[in-house]
Amino acid sequence: MLTVYEIYASIQGESTHTGVPCVFVRLAACDLRCTWCDTPYAFTGGRKMSIDEVIETVSDFHIQTVELTGGEPLLQAEAPELMKRLLARGYTVLLETGGHIGLDDVPEPVVKIMDVKCPGSGESEKNHWRNIELLQPHDEVKFVIADRADFDYACGVVQKFQLADRVAAVLFSPVFGTLPPASLAEWILEAGVPARLQLQAHKYIWSPEARGV
Repeated sequence: MLTVYEIYASIQGESTHTGVPCVFVRLAACDLRCTWCDTPYAFTGGRKMSIDEVIETVSDFHIQTVELTGGEPLLQAEAPELMKRLLARGYTVLLETGGHIGLDDVPEPVVKIMDVKCPGSGESEKNHWRNIELLQPHDEVKFVIADRADFDYACGVVQKFQLADRVAAVLFSPVFGTLPPASLAEWILEAGVPARLQLQAHKYIWSPEARGV
């Protein structure tokens, strides 16, 4: 059984899939407490659903892209099996993960969108660096950036691990309401870092506080 907080259809707001219709399967619970977290409501609650029930609910939307998000999806032991079965049914499967839990059991075709936590998150000491070795060329790495110190940290990680040569995209995302996107854009251009500026599109389409979008 999985503990599911919500399943809903929306427009993908992040990653290189921004703008694509997507079904979100939000699994409950997270063992991180990032300072900028925008889904603390999913730390608790949710309801028990079998994998069959989740897939049946997803299929009702008639959308071929599905993202597992949270919370932290990889805290739930049956999440890899859910991803495997969604892939078998022809879905494009995305995984949004905090980067502190091993990716070993994630099916290879899944597009992993993995965070590397910067110091401003308060959780950078929990980065699981071995995960970088497990990333595939179609995967993406995201840095949520609160300030210049976070930016410099992210640039150092990109360079150390040559991330731009490992994955499909390196995403630099400003903390909404804290770091102006124009500042981050300027820093990216000045530094020449091979990263893509990512804005959380759903927070511009709808209210930043809106749920289920």
